[in-house]
Amino acid sequence: MGHSHTIKYDGKLLKVKASGKDYTAEDVLAYGKAIIEASITYSCTAALLDEYDVEYALGTIDLYESAVFISEMAPKIGRVAVVCKPQNHHDADFWGTVAVNRGLTVRVFKSLNEAEAWLQQVTP
Repeated sequence: MGHSHTIKYDGKLLKVKASGKDYTAEDVLAYGKAIIEASITYSCTAALLDEYDVEYALGTIDLYESAVFISEMAPKIGRVAVVCKPQNHHDADFWGTVAVNRGLTVRVFKSLNEAEAWLQQVTP
């Protein structure tokens, strides 16, 4: 099974539910592009990415390159909270650090409640 996701907008926040396996960098780039396009469509500046059911399978170079590419495409005013399984946390943190170093505001969380609380603090 490849990567799949759904995107919903609740009036101030994009809520993304992803599942499957990220086999290639192209999977991750397509996912990132879909989120960016939705944020532009809805004039949204915050996103909650529930990636708990995603199996991360990219190597370090692909993680780095995907973070750089998505950072260059994404609006710089947005905030993104990523929620993932503990075994994916290292890769998500690395990806987030690369993205943050290029101007995005990204944080990785272990629970949806923590992520939602952080987004509520920063999303009017």
